[in-house]
Amino acid sequence: MHILEFEKPIAELEGKIEELRHLADGGDVNIADEVGRLQAKVDKLMRATYGKLTPWQKTQVARHPDRPHALDYIGALFEDFTPLAGDRCFGEDKAIIGGLGRFRGHSVMVLGQEKGRDTESRLKHNFGMAKPEGYRKARRLMEMADHFQVPVITLVDTAGAYPGVDAEERGQAEAIARSIETCLDVRVPLVSVVIGEGGSGGAIALAAANSILMLEHSIYSVISPEGCASILWRSGENAQDAAEALKLTAQDLLKLGIIDEVVPEPLGGAHRNPDLTMRTLATAIDGALTAMGGVEGGVLRARRREKFLDMGRAGLG
Repeated sequence: MHILEFEKPIAELEGKIEELRHLADGGDVNIADEVGRLQAKVDKLMRATYGKLTPWQKTQVARHPDRPHALDYIGALFEDFTPLAGDRCFGEDKAIIGGLGRFRGHSVMVLGQEKGRDTESRLKHNFGMAKPEGYRKARRLMEMADHFQVPVITLVDTAGAYPGVDAEERGQAEAIARSIETCLDVRVPLVSVVIGEGGSGGAIALAAANSILMLEHSIYSVISPEGCASILWRSGENAQDAAEALKLTAQDLLKLGIIDEVVPEPLGGAHRNPDLTMRTLATAIDGALTAMGGVEGGVLRARRREKFLDMGRAGLG
């Protein structure tokens, strides 16, 4: 497992536990008491460390290479998932995975931004940074969900929309704006979950939802800390200062009224216990969908629009 800088004291204790277990393999040495003592220290240190993470440290956890990605959640939470490809205009964008599936027995449309796990898959999915055809595909699938009256669930995990020349030539800004417009226009329940990194317009294109959930150690901001630092301080070395100023943590955003719920992660982050993370998130999504059950489509749309208008009014105030 990849070890973050602030996790090194924890990793050292966990390494000692593994050494003891290795020495005891095949022998008569009883190490249970010592392992138990060290494990208690690990748990205590883990709670102390993760109970006071800085915004920059949370950014590192949100980007952890072992953290579950959209395809992991889709595989664990949705049955009979059938991927749907293409924007019917230019081509297929693998940075956004979309399709129909069943969530706890009910048909849903699922959209997720996939970063990839290794070099090959990261290149395949363009590190989760979609081009215009990705957002146009998202729009097409949301409109399909609206036509067939099935809820939409989106899984947000991107550093931002792809900033390349080819994306700009094909209308990146317009594609993102149209995707946001579609989010605000559909008459079905729309639940969005920030599972890792929610960056800029690339994230909000899938997150203008009735209910916005964030995993405990995920982040959501208008720009990355590094990007903010390069603009304000002309140096990426001030990324930690930028992370503090951006109020990008789930806890800050809940206080500001930008999101609706913080979904707890296992001690040490989602990457340490993905199965528990999946179960907890499934319960949260189910709760959000249940709260919207039976609500007429026009009311759902009006509430969603008013939610974001209220954010704008609060900002002006």
